[in-house]
Amino acid sequence: MKKDIISIADLVMEEVKDLLELAREVKAGRKGKGALSGKTLAMIFEKPSLRTRVTFEVGMYQLGGYAVYLAPGDIGLDKRESVADVARNLSRWVDGIMARTFAHRTVVELAQFASVPVVNALTDREHPCQALACGLTMLERWGDMKGRKLVFVGDGNNVAHSLMLLCPLLGMDFVIACPEGYEPKGGIVQRAEVLARKYGTSIEILHDSHQAVREADIIYTDVWASMGQEAEREERLKVFRPYQVNAQLLSEAKPSCVVSHCLPARRGEEITDDVLDGPQSVALDEAENRLHVQKALLIRLMGTITAPEP
Repeated sequence: MKKDIISIADLVMEEVKDLLELAREVKAGRKGKGALSGKTLAMIFEKPSLRTRVTFEVGMYQLGGYAVYLAPGDIGLDKRESVADVARNLSRWVDGIMARTFAHRTVVELAQFASVPVVNALTDREHPCQALACGLTMLERWGDMKGRKLVFVGDGNNVAHSLMLLCPLLGMDFVIACPEGYEPKGGIVQRAEVLARKYGTSIEILHDSHQAVREADIIYTDVWASMGQEAEREERLKVFRPYQVNAQLLSEAKPSCVVSHCLPARRGEEITDDVLDGPQSVALDEAENRLHVQKALLIRLMGTITAPEP
């Protein structure tokens, strides 16, 4: 495995399978105890978070390590101090760096100048930890994911990018239904298409959500206006209204189809309460699995595995 995980594209199929299997073992309590004893993780936040902060901080504690929370005003990346200098200094004190930033290039630069592992905990371009948590959730539900279909309904954003890159590595087809002009970035699409050809899966970009969800095994959605897009919110509400995940849309997928959301959700916008809180929702399972899959990731990057507990 590479020193840093900045993108799902940093992983190959065998590494994804290994991470998800290790995450299952960690979740079951069979592996991980003491794996990061004496290790410290620096957690850089430019964006606020519930799930990311709690899961990384709790995960480090449960693995025997320690996490240092660095709030948006503590560092002032590229304002008070350059990204390169922050990376070089932190590398002298900690064993790993987790960063949740706006610009993707910030995390790329941290990894470039840090001598310790760097984990992308969300940028405007990708959200690999969220995608891996979705992967673990699907593995628990179905086991073999080969031939399954994930449909992302909404904006071609960071979560969509990471899921698009992950699906071929799991043997899954990926479809996104989005308004024209809100498609995923071309470079991500091209990379995903290369992976899809390699692993015999497919990537589709559609503009009709009803067409997209036919035969879907999982429907995924996210907010229509992410952090940093507040000025576009009113326009986006109008454009994305036909892309709401509601009971009608869900009924057009397979009867066994599940629904997920990276959270936090704007209830009544991209998803309705009855679907998010309904029996087919796995959003909270996925939120829990952020903890377990990130623990597996930190173990592989920073630690060692102890013998399985009896």
